[in-house]
Amino acid sequence: MSPATAAPLVVLVGPPGSGKSTVGALLAARLGVAYRDTDADIVATAGKPIADVFVDEGEPHFRELEAAAVRAALAEHGGVLSLGGGAVLRADTRELLAGNAVAFLEVGQHDAIKRVGLDAPRPLLIGNPRARWRELMEQRRPLYTEVARAVVATDGLTPDQVADAVLEALELEKE
Repeated sequence: MSPATAAPLVVLVGPPGSGKSTVGALLAARLGVAYRDTDADIVATAGKPIADVFVDEGEPHFRELEAAAVRAALAEHGGVLSLGGGAVLRADTRELLAGNAVAFLEVGQHDAIKRVGLDAPRPLLIGNPRARWRELMEQRRPLYTEVARAVVATDGLTPDQVADAVLEALELEKE
């Protein structure tokens, strides 16, 4: 498949702690395809952790790196793709997601904070993580919903159960 015709089989979006990376890897294994995470692409490009990019170059620079990573992955990758939590903030990224099998992994604050941990290096959750997470979700939930073909609630579910729910919601069959 040439890069111009590649399209992800599944794209996962959602906030920190929703399980995009864990569920993405499970989905890829079940579907017999490759897994790719744009946050990992950014780390590889920048040569440092995302938290360091935020501190050293600022959020606007990070968002440029993120937009480029998403564009490349959507053009080149034919498997399961997880996007960073803020990737949907850009209108051009949301436009690129149109027509793809996008699943929004929805998670409540309690489960997200439990999964992320209050000491994890999440630059956008610095300060009061609970209040910041709530603010981020108020801003991002409509954007996640806008790009999603399916919304999958993850609270109280294991990663395997979430993967099953995504496959069912997107009407995909395991290999």
